[in-house]
Amino acid sequence: MKQITRTPIVILNFKTYLESTGEKALKLAKISEEVANETGMNIAVAPQHADVWRIAGEVNIPVLAQHIDPVDAGGHTGSVLIESVKEAGASGALINHSEQRIKLADIDVVVKKAKNAGMMSVVCTNNVETSAAAATLKPDFVAIEPPELIGSGIPVSKAEPEVVEGTVDVIHKIDPDVKVLCGAGISTGEDMKAALGLGAEGVLLASGIILADDPKKALLDLVSKI
Repeated sequence: MKQITRTPIVILNFKTYLESTGEKALKLAKISEEVANETGMNIAVAPQHADVWRIAGEVNIPVLAQHIDPVDAGGHTGSVLIESVKEAGASGALINHSEQRIKLADIDVVVKKAKNAGMMSVVCTNNVETSAAAATLKPDFVAIEPPELIGSGIPVSKAEPEVVEGTVDVIHKIDPDVKVLCGAGISTGEDMKAALGLGAEGVLLASGIILADDPKKALLDLVSKI
């Protein structure tokens, strides 16, 4: 497993776009690795579960699962077991993404499972209050993403900078070891620069890179201001 060892960090969520599925997912992961090597930026990818094994075996950057269920091994057909994605090569997981919400108690279970498995946890939140609650669970990262801005092309770092600043402030008071990421609408170098300027230690993004005409060029632009 390749761990996230430093910041700033870019986490590219592949979601379920056809442009980031199967062979195209592998190609996008290799592009991400190329940009990481060329720029020195720490870049991680979160492909669909069916692609984790292959991608983790062919790139030397961190690979995250998109979701983990709060279940133990046994009769849970269709659930995502943390032991499964770890064995597939994932070094961490997104938790509570706005498109895959779970209850706070379940977030707690999954964060603890990740910690016990030696895996990183990235808990997604939608406002300052939920960010504060998430921080008490001691994940590695909290990614603040107001749902209305996801995929909008309007970066939260500009549309709602007070949400990012408020999240950074409250989390650092609760647990300074928890790092804050900025998500929703991030796509350009200016967006990432603005996010870091508000106190975030990286970004979580998807469509701005995946749906770009030239994903490598878009990724290079994203990290160009750092």
